[in-house]
Amino acid sequence: MAHIDASAILPNGHVQRMAAEGEVTQLHRGHAYAEEGDTFEIDGTTFEVTAIEHRTLGDLTDADARAEGSEDLDAYRDRLARVHEEFEWDDDSEVVKHAFEPRE
Repeated sequence: MAHIDASAILPNGHVQRMAAEGEVTQLHRGHAYAEEGDTFEIDGTTFEVTAIEHRTLGDLTDADARAEGSEDLDAYRDRLARVHEEFEWDDDSEVVKHAFEPRE
């Protein structure tokens, strides 16, 4: 267990604010950037990484999209295409889910 910088999991201030407000409770990334039990801080609140799970883009559901701050999976796909140059959705692409929650 380590204390890591929030930007290791949450790549920008907008996503960090959404996590602080409870709108984002997980984020899929291309690689594992933390381990279960790691902690990070946003605006004085400590969060704990509760799960690291290897998946594919094809595994993602509307519930996953909502946990990442999108309305549904279609909106999530559109957002990824807007923020990542030359992004193309491939159901077989491997991703890593980083789930986290505020620590009491």
